[in-house]
Amino acid sequence: MLLSEIQSISDTQKLKLEKQELGLGRQILSGLPNIQSHALVISGIRRCGKSTLLRQFVQNLNKPYFYFNFDDIRLVSFSKADFGLLDKVISDTNAKLLYFDEIQSAQYWELYVRQKLDEGFQVFITGSNASLLSRELGTYLTGRHITHELFPFSYNEFIRFFSLEPGCESLSNYLEKGGFPEFLKTDNTSILTQLQSDILHRDIMIRYRIRDAASLQRLFVYLVSNASQLLSPSKLTRMVNVKSPTTVLEYISYLEAAYLVNFLPCFSWSVKSQNLSPKKAYIADTGIIKSLSFSFSENLGAILENFVFNSLRLTTPSSDMFYFKGKNGGECDFVLSPQTNPKCIQVTWELNTNNQDREINGMLEALDFFNLDYGVIVTYDTEDIILTAGKKIDVIPAWKYACTSYKE
Repeated sequence: MLLSEIQSISDTQKLKLEKQELGLGRQILSGLPNIQSHALVISGIRRCGKSTLLRQFVQNLNKPYFYFNFDDIRLVSFSKADFGLLDKVISDTNAKLLYFDEIQSAQYWELYVRQKLDEGFQVFITGSNASLLSRELGTYLTGRHITHELFPFSYNEFIRFFSLEPGCESLSNYLEKGGFPEFLKTDNTSILTQLQSDILHRDIMIRYRIRDAASLQRLFVYLVSNASQLLSPSKLTRMVNVKSPTTVLEYISYLEAAYLVNFLPCFSWSVKSQNLSPKKAYIADTGIIKSLSFSFSENLGAILENFVFNSLRLTTPSSDMFYFKGKNGGECDFVLSPQTNPKCIQVTWELNTNNQDREINGMLEALDFFNLDYGVIVTYDTEDIILTAGKKIDVIPAWKYACTSYKE
């Protein structure tokens, strides 16, 4: 590339960035470290607000900064040699804080970031591919980066954004709309449709050279339609009509890396058993489920469970989350941090005569297994206390649980 090209791209990108509204202050903003010895990495699904978050953080620091977005069609020919030209553009600004967007789009970015850290620059970066980020960070930036995950607006952020009161009405609204900021500003469903298309095509099909685009699309639609359900590679192979479970597992890893879908394993002390058991699929945002589901209102229990999963992910790494299935057949939807500080959470739209025994017995079996005397059942609108078998189970409305769980 030419120096003048990179200079022009940088100028127009920063001008566009500074014209954008700063938006809602995100919940994780206060927890971001002002650190120079390590690269600050913000990872998460596309369009969840990573760029805005870092701009809010940069503005709070009140330092001159250099901004560059590598996910730009004008940079399609950007190569390793062009980092030298980028250095020249940076040096002309005298900025010592570097802010790089979607850095995984550039080859050898990890070497460049390491170089800038060694030169004494403060480096902030965003990325929307978990596997690429983790691989390069682990190889060349071990001990030199701090990573924070950002998600679409949480329920708490949603009600602040619209100045709503916490309660069942605002929860129902959130379950339908989800938390992608740009969609919430416009209420234009084509934004969610285009987002999904961009991720599937640009971040997965093109990057991993997938020829059978239809199979990947079928898999994604099936997962969205079966959110919160138990799924196995062999079953998905039949449903998606591909030749091998290995192909399905590859597609699943790509969807996870793009933060579109999360897969929850069954807890076992044996890692082999965890890998062999069916997993539950959860979608990154309930607005995506609404945009693709023809039976949204018929799957409210599953959608509420997906909502609780996303709420728990705000404070719990996916590696510390499981579902539980006991020897006596009892099931508990979520077990958090089972090896250090276990918590058991059950989710159901409502407790009634048809499901009360099943939900409580599943909780009790999990509590006994982990030697606990307290658990939580999250429902749509019920609040109660259950004392049974020497255990206490709080029944909590989902909106209230979401409001309190982030603070814990």
